[in-house]
Amino acid sequence: MTAFRTERDSLGELTVPADAYWGIHTARALENFQASGIPLAAHPALVRTLATVKRAAARANEEIGALKPEVARAIEAACQAIEDGSHHREFRVDVIQGGAGTSTNMNANEVIANLALEHLGLEQGRYDVISPLDHVNRCQSTNDVYPTALRLAVSTSLGGLLEELGPLTQAFAAKGEEFAHVVKVGRTQLQDAVPMALGQEFTAFGVTLVEDMARLRETLPLLHEISLGATAIGTGITAEAGYAEAAVRHLGALTGLELKPAFDLVEATSDTGAFLLVSGVLKRLAVKLSKICNDLRLMSSGPQSGLGEIALPPRQAGSSIMPGKVNPVIPEMVNQICYAVAGADVSITMAAENGQLQLNAFEPLIGHLLLTSIQWLTRGCTALRTHCITGITANEDHLARQAARSVGSVTALTPHIGYAAAAWIAKEALATGADVVDLVVQGGLLDREEAMALLTPVPLNSALLAGG
Repeated sequence: MTAFRTERDSLGELTVPADAYWGIHTARALENFQASGIPLAAHPALVRTLATVKRAAARANEEIGALKPEVARAIEAACQAIEDGSHHREFRVDVIQGGAGTSTNMNANEVIANLALEHLGLEQGRYDVISPLDHVNRCQSTNDVYPTALRLAVSTSLGGLLEELGPLTQAFAAKGEEFAHVVKVGRTQLQDAVPMALGQEFTAFGVTLVEDMARLRETLPLLHEISLGATAIGTGITAEAGYAEAAVRHLGALTGLELKPAFDLVEATSDTGAFLLVSGVLKRLAVKLSKICNDLRLMSSGPQSGLGEIALPPRQAGSSIMPGKVNPVIPEMVNQICYAVAGADVSITMAAENGQLQLNAFEPLIGHLLLTSIQWLTRGCTALRTHCITGITANEDHLARQAARSVGSVTALTPHIGYAAAAWIAKEALATGADVVDLVVQGGLLDREEAMALLTPVPLNSALLAGG
């Protein structure tokens, strides 16, 4: 039979499993918060950064004499184990919770306290020796610990997203080079426009994502401005002299990041502007990535009755009823990720706007949605690159036939024969099926050699590439 231990808080007593590293505050949260069914452990980056913040706090408290060295070092050992990936399953509270993250902070405090007790050879629950509140949470509040840990977790996760975006942009660039010689009809408003290179289209996909990588990097310094030491509302109440400076310094040393304290800790405690900015850039990236996937699906549509310009790698059978059908499943998956990210931005905006007075109670939702969006985009970028982009092929013969028949090429004649004449030739070619060059020559507008030179798509393509 499972053994239990009894723990107490200001509301009374509860029993928890004797071997559990979490305690009564986590137990109450497990009863109260079951909205999403997603535990805090689903965000390992946040679990790790919570441990890192607690580790920095223990070092700072030892430095200023607020913790005995043996207690501080036991807490550090516990935090180190969590940072290394152990005991994450003990972080069980639901990601959606009331209390502005208090249950998350207490889950961390309890797990760290009991791991530290184990490190000292003591049983769980001996809070007279190491307490989740009096020792692990010394000089701290949820209101400075949780936002600081969240900022670090978002920063770390963005690093992973950037690492995946880089190869994706390179994959698009590689296809740009591979398809540089392939002429196709460019389109505006889904109507034929002017000739271009298929390579230019793929190069542009990569360039637009490089721009978003730059925007993501611009958010990192804002995330590295932290409020550790602000405690409850930014006044630093209960934090002992020297703690705030020491905690920020130790956290910077542990993370290797250039962290700095917020200019105004009261403002920083209630402000979620950095999270809003990150969310906005993620939405921008998602919208652009989704547009790319829309284009890939259009360009590969058919294969017989659509545009049929490119072929995506076949990943799985596309129908339970239509034999041989293959769907663009990878772009479709990425589209859905992007829709979710755009929706998350709306929720994050609402949560940020509804913060009141000195604290935003809805940072758990902000944190969960930000970390989920980054995680999904990271995985989506990997799948798009490895399962789609690198295996795309061009239907060159089909594209060449379309380009040869396209009246859009008459645009190149406009500077030489005038807009009105060029428009007449385009309409006549469409109506009769006549060759554009024949019409130009028959109309006495240009001789055949000159017209052919102007309408030859490869030089036009080369000029465009040089200009781009």
